[in-house]
Order: sequence, then structure tokens, then C-alpha cells
Amino acid sequence: MADTMPAPLRETLTRPVEWVDTDAAGHHHNSFVLRSVEAAEARLFRRLGMLEGFFSSSPRVRQEVDYLSSLYFGQEATTILEIESLGRSSMTFRFEVWGEAFDGAPRGPVPRRLAATGKFVTVHVPHGEDASAPWPPHVRDLVGATRPEQH
Repeated sequence: MADTMPAPLRETLTRPVEWVDTDAAGHHHNSFVLRSVEAAEARLFRRLGMLEGFFSSSPRVRQEVDYLSSLYFGQEATTILEIESLGRSSMTFRFEVWGEAFDGAPRGPVPRRLAATGKFVTVHVPHGEDASAPWPPHVRDLVGATRPEQH
């Protein structure tokens, strides 16, 4: 029997680790992962045609990251972001950041490996309000058609 679940809304972004992204230990600073995830998120919502309205009314309310391996200056890192679930007023995302195979690491070549995984949750807070509210119909239509609802 064929799987009837829709494909997840996903965005993939590859970018190099720049000098400014490294710390005194010689590998990526934790903020590189968060900025890469946010860049993938922006690309996803730009593609959906809702970049402006989404970011101005969807603050993060929870975020967790597991840092698994180092990334180095000049190494390419690929971020994979998916919308995991859509709730009444919340949206849960999951992500992976992969360090691509790299010959320039301080201790020699490194294979492609998972550098970080995590999740974050945003909520819809309408402009001028202080509390969350249900997602507008256009968001539910664009995102909800592809993701299972969370209760």
C-alpha cells in the first residue's frame, strides 16, 4: 500500500563556515548552527511567499540543539530543515546540520558527518498582541496541507 502522508515541507541550504563563525577552540561557534537554521527557515518561507508576514509574527518559544561534531573554517555545512507539525497556534521544526567532507581540518581530513540536530517551536502572535492566537487561514492552507496537526 502506498504511503498517503504528504511529503514534509523541507528546505536545504549549504554554506561555508566563515572565519567569523569560528571560536578560540578553532571550530565553529554554536551560533553558526542557529544562523544556518534561520537562513534555511527564511529560504523556506520566501519560497512559500510568506516571508514578511511569518517572521514578523512568529517568535520562537522553545529551542534545543545537540552539538555532535565540529565544523571548521572553510568547510561546507548543509542544513536540512523540516516542518514537523502544525498546531493551533504553534509550529514545530526539526533540523540537521551536516559538515561535508573536508580536507582542511586542523588534524587532517574529516568525512561527511552530522554536526548538530535539534528542534524549535514558533507561535503565531498577531501584530499588536501579547499572546498567541490561531494561525491565519493562509498559513494553515500553505503549511497545514503538508503536515499532520499536533494537538
